[in-house]
Amino acid sequence: MADKTERVRESFRAREETKMKKKKETITKKLFRLLFHRLVFAGAAFLVQVVILLVLLLRFEDYFVYFYGVSIVVSVAMVLYIVSNRSNPAYKIAWIVPILVAPVFGGMLYLLFGGNKLSRREQRRLIEMEGNFSQIPVVAPSCQEALGALSADALNQSEYIRRIAGGPPYQNTSAEYLPLGEVKFRRMLEELEKAEHFIFLEYFIIQEGKMWDPILEVLERKARAGLDVRVMYDDIGCMLTLPAHYKRVLEEKGIRCCVFNPFVPVLSSRFNNRDHRKICVIDGHTGFTGGINLADEYINAYPKHGHWKDTAVLLRGDAVASLTLMFLTLWDFSTGTKEDYNAFLPRVYHPEPVESDGFVQPYTDSPLDDESVGETVYMNLINKADRYVYITTPYLIISNEMITALSTAAKSGVDVRIITPHIADKWYVHALTRAYYEVLIEAGVRIYEYTPGFIHAKTFTVDDEYGVVGTINLDFRSLYLHFECAAWMYRCRCIRDMREDFMKTLEASQEITLKQCQQVTPLTRLVRSILRLFAPLM
Repeated sequence: MADKTERVRESFRAREETKMKKKKETITKKLFRLLFHRLVFAGAAFLVQVVILLVLLLRFEDYFVYFYGVSIVVSVAMVLYIVSNRSNPAYKIAWIVPILVAPVFGGMLYLLFGGNKLSRREQRRLIEMEGNFSQIPVVAPSCQEALGALSADALNQSEYIRRIAGGPPYQNTSAEYLPLGEVKFRRMLEELEKAEHFIFLEYFIIQEGKMWDPILEVLERKARAGLDVRVMYDDIGCMLTLPAHYKRVLEEKGIRCCVFNPFVPVLSSRFNNRDHRKICVIDGHTGFTGGINLADEYINAYPKHGHWKDTAVLLRGDAVASLTLMFLTLWDFSTGTKEDYNAFLPRVYHPEPVESDGFVQPYTDSPLDDESVGETVYMNLINKADRYVYITTPYLIISNEMITALSTAAKSGVDVRIITPHIADKWYVHALTRAYYEVLIEAGVRIYEYTPGFIHAKTFTVDDEYGVVGTINLDFRSLYLHFECAAWMYRCRCIRDMREDFMKTLEASQEITLKQCQQVTPLTRLVRSILRLFAPLM
């Protein structure tokens, strides 16, 4: 009996030792990955550059008076440049204040991090490529005539998008609203399985896991079958979610891959301009866009910030042409290639027209054209609203123009409601979002926080007639610095689905009152005021 007990003890000790050994190995592997992660190398590289600058300053301290004089001249020049350029006034103030407070380094900082730093040649090349939108005959002129016959206001909004963002309005298109990441994931897998010719994916974030792995399996299988399968992802967006050389992993599977604006650890503002778009195109006639990235939190397989509420739209028919052109334009720009866009249009592999479901107009917003398309489309919708404007956004960090538009609509009797998250993904951004509540609520805008978790959806629903689903947040970085996309819809059946989903989401949300806003502590007000000053830089 004693021997048996001793054997049990020995077995138990052996199991515990094995567990401890595995745990130590896991910790060691994690520590090894952390130490050799490219973010650590990037941080080290930045630190080295800062140290070199400081050493140079100390080394040439005898010439500090000259350095100081040059710095003052640079700072004054930068302030004059900022005042005269076309950027948003709030963005100007956010840079002018630190430059004036610290003129020795302020101007230098703006030279490094202000504006966008793509070369003029790169900007010209990208704008030239985006001009391809107007060269592809994918829409009948009768579409605009039909839209104008229904509503002059709708035609005006559509004309702005067509002229400035390049994408025309389409009929012969169906739109399906997808109210959750789980729904989009299921529908996307179904449509990917049907692919026979090509698959294009463009996402800000991709992460290995329960969402991406099944998608990757389909992509690999389709690539082996001879389909043209391409994946484009943003390098900074995926810095913490994918290995440094993931491009090679995909290419070894037969998948063509492009990493947008690869991260280089050099102090520069080139990294301001990220590819924040989410696009999936299948055979040219089926496409997805919306707020949903390809990572587990978007399908609630990983509870990152409580329940993750996000949305997308599935388009089928002629309007997918614009999503395809968006993808190919940025692909060709990033890879230095040029191809025949006509080979990828909807009617190539789907010659029969799709039954029209209202009017659909996908559009893109580039940070390089001095035109804030995303913000203007939103303000056009607010200004043209008669009965209601329902908005979901993860961030509410807005310009004075947007505050005025929302406030004026509410004061005019329009039912303006906004849903933001209750659980933050970034505390300072959440604090900044709440800093805008009081002025809007005083004007009659009703604001709600989604209490189960984080709402990442970017939707506008107006009067049961207009709807926008896309990637464009109500914050300065999304509105002015990122490549974005969305779908503007008029009188599509899914707009009622959007309204119903909004009302359902309201039931799980808490309305914020003016009293709650006014009861915050003086310290909180101070922090929010400081954050608002630098809001355009966040």
